[in-house]
Amino acid sequence: MKKIPSPGISLIPVLVLTGLLFATIRSFGSDSLEGGSQVSLLIASAVCIFIGTLFYKIEWRDFEFAIINNITGVTPAILILLIIGALSGAWMISGVVPTLIYYGMKVIHPSYFLTSTCIICALVSIMTGSSWTTIATIGIALLGIGKVQGFSEGWIAGAIISGAYFGDKMSPLSDTTVLAASITDTPLFKHIRYMLITTVPSIVIALIIFTIMGITHTVGDTSNIDAFNSVLASKFNITPWLLIVPVITGVMIAKKAPSLVTLFVSTAAAGLCAVIFQPELLYEVANEVTQGTHTTFKGLLMTFYGSTSLDMGDEAVNQLVATRGMSGMLNTIWLIICAMCFGGAMTASGMIGSLTSVFVRTIKRTVSLVASTVFAGISLNLITADQYISIILTGNMFNEIYKKEGYESCLLSRTTEDSVTVTSVLIPWNTCGMTQATILNVSTLTYLPYCFFNLLSPIMSILVAAIGYKIRRIK
Repeated sequence: MKKIPSPGISLIPVLVLTGLLFATIRSFGSDSLEGGSQVSLLIASAVCIFIGTLFYKIEWRDFEFAIINNITGVTPAILILLIIGALSGAWMISGVVPTLIYYGMKVIHPSYFLTSTCIICALVSIMTGSSWTTIATIGIALLGIGKVQGFSEGWIAGAIISGAYFGDKMSPLSDTTVLAASITDTPLFKHIRYMLITTVPSIVIALIIFTIMGITHTVGDTSNIDAFNSVLASKFNITPWLLIVPVITGVMIAKKAPSLVTLFVSTAAAGLCAVIFQPELLYEVANEVTQGTHTTFKGLLMTFYGSTSLDMGDEAVNQLVATRGMSGMLNTIWLIICAMCFGGAMTASGMIGSLTSVFVRTIKRTVSLVASTVFAGISLNLITADQYISIILTGNMFNEIYKKEGYESCLLSRTTEDSVTVTSVLIPWNTCGMTQATILNVSTLTYLPYCFFNLLSPIMSILVAAIGYKIRRIK
């Protein structure tokens, strides 16, 4: 029988990874995901393999098999991420997202500004699948509007982040949502439906708090809202017909169609709408002098696979309508593959099992299992300073425990999202916290007390586990 590394030895690769990520983030800032974090993962993998081979006589083929097995397991997630990239470009250039923003901004009333801000950011984040994009675009615009109306930047940023991360969690287009589902072998839409149990109560409480704050606030100016909408309407053909695309997507989700099929159909529908309603924008994307069928075709394909930008005459709106396409997902895919190498090395060496055994000793029933997962997820967010790596490590650490105890995989995927995805933005040195603080120009500690959804989600996860609501065991 092979000797298994002790928890102390098993921590060495994790500590090496932590140190490398700290140096990477300090050196590259928000650009750390463009290669620095990936290289750090590979170096930590090498350290793990070195320890396992030299001191525990683990053969290279064992490491190779575990790494290949891990990468094979996330292949569906990689395909989904590529389709998501195409969809995000198609939804934007077709005018679907601008139409949703346009009508959403129309319903804003100053007395309910914080509530409306949270809801608008949630809707945009659901449709785009990206909290980062939502905060960097519509979030900046809403921050400016809120300041004009006299709200403190902490409250505004808290409402923006709460809504954006709710949408990020619940969107089938979100890379973190896809990642959490794939790491735990949970069907994507089953994962999303199961998250409703903890996510809806958290966002409802947050909205109640924002509503109470809003109605006690003095009404301010709303002219900026009309100006923002005018810029959108001047470039895009805003029409209710474009809402057919999200309706089709919603119906397919409700019918439990396969994720890849749903996303592909939604992308194709948005592409058709782009040809019908926004042909001039496709010409602009193609950057061709001559116009015609070939230019439309070129612009449509570029919308799917490449980065697009439109000159809206306003920098905030320029950022809002910019998309990355399939190519924009390559850094995330690269990160996932490198993380799978690290996870495979940790698994083959027995280090994952050794670290997990520390948590197993504290597990006596469902609530302690979920609480341990929440604690591990938040701790990894603090240690690794990256939500993607934390999701992967949390899923790998607890996967076998949940299976052994007979719990459905969706309980682990939901708890992972409740503890990792939403808390990453609350940590100043985490890539999420650092990025959002930079984008909004509001320090992490300033907005942290007002991110009610993010603060409530881990607590709600433990509370629901304590109640035992819809927590089933597999016979």
